Amino acid sequence: MNTLKTGFLMIVLSVLLVSAGYFMGGMGGMIFALIFSFGMNFFAYWYSDKLALRMAGAKEVSQEEAPDLHFIVEEQAMLSNLPKPRVYLIENDSPNAFATGRNPSHAAVAATTGIMRILNRDELSAVLAHEMAHVGNRDTLIMTVAAAMAGAITFLAMMARWSMIFGGLGRGRRSGGNGAMVGIVGLLVVAILLPLAAVLVRAAISRAREYQADATGAKNCRNPWALANALEKLETETHRTPMKVNEAVSHLFIANPLIGFSATMFSTHPPMQERISRLRDMRGY
Repeated sequence: MNTLKTGFLMIVLSVLLVSAGYFMGGMGGMIFALIFSFGMNFFAYWYSDKLALRMAGAKEVSQEEAPDLHFIVEEQAMLSNLPKPRVYLIENDSPNAFATGRNPSHAAVAATTGIMRILNRDELSAVLAHEMAHVGNRDTLIMTVAAAMAGAITFLAMMARWSMIFGGLGRGRRSGGNGAMVGIVGLLVVAILLPLAAVLVRAAISRAREYQADATGAKNCRNPWALANALEKLETETHRTPMKVNEAVSHLFIANPLIGFSATMFSTHPPMQERISRLRDMRGY
C-alpha cells in the first residue's frame, strides 16, 4: 500500500511540475520545467549524499574508532542482504540517525552520539535496521528525486513572483481582456498554490516511506518491539534535546529533529504514536 501511495504521489508531483511550467510559459514553459528538473535530479543523484552528510555534521569513522557501531551496521546489512554502508558519527546529544546514498553500493549510515547513549543494543540494532530498510527500499533515491522536483517548482514560483513584481501584473492591466486575467491567475497559482502543494506532497511521500521502513526494518531484525521502544525514547528525547539541523535534510532522520509549527504542519514524519502502534501490532517476529 505504501509503495502504491508513493507512486501516486510522485505522479502528482510530476503533474504539479508540468503545470507550473505551463502556467509560466505554455508548452515552452513545460519543456523548460522538465529540463530544469532533470538537471536538478542529475546533480542530486550524484552529490546529495555528500551534501546531506556535510549539512548534518557527520564524520566518517573507522572500525577502530567506533567498533560497536560498525558491528551493528554490518550485522543489520547482512540481515538485510545488502552491502555494508559507510559509517558516520554525528557529535550531537540529540538522539537520531539517518541513511543516505544513491543506491545500496554507495550508501552511508549516520548516528548521533546521543542515540548511542540512550538506546540499548537491541534498540540501536532496530534503528539501524530501519535505516538499512531505507537503503534497500531505495527511499534515499526516491526522496532525492521528490526534493529536486519540489525544488524546481519552488524555483518556478520564485520566477513567477518576480514576474509579477517587475511588470507581470502591469502588462496584464495594459493588455486587458480575459486573456490577461487568465495570465494573472496563472502566475498567482504558480507563485502561491503550487509550491504549497509540492511541499505537502513531498511530506506525504516521506511519511509513506517512513512507515514502509519501519515495517521492513522490523521484519529484518525480527524485533518490532525493540524499534517501537526506540521510537518512544526518541520521541521524548528529541523534544527535550532538539537538534539544530538544516531543514533540507530533516526528512532523512528517523525522528523529526525539528520542533515548532513547520515541524508539525508540514512534517515529513508520520505521528510517532501511530508508528509505535503499528509496530506493536506486528505479529510473528
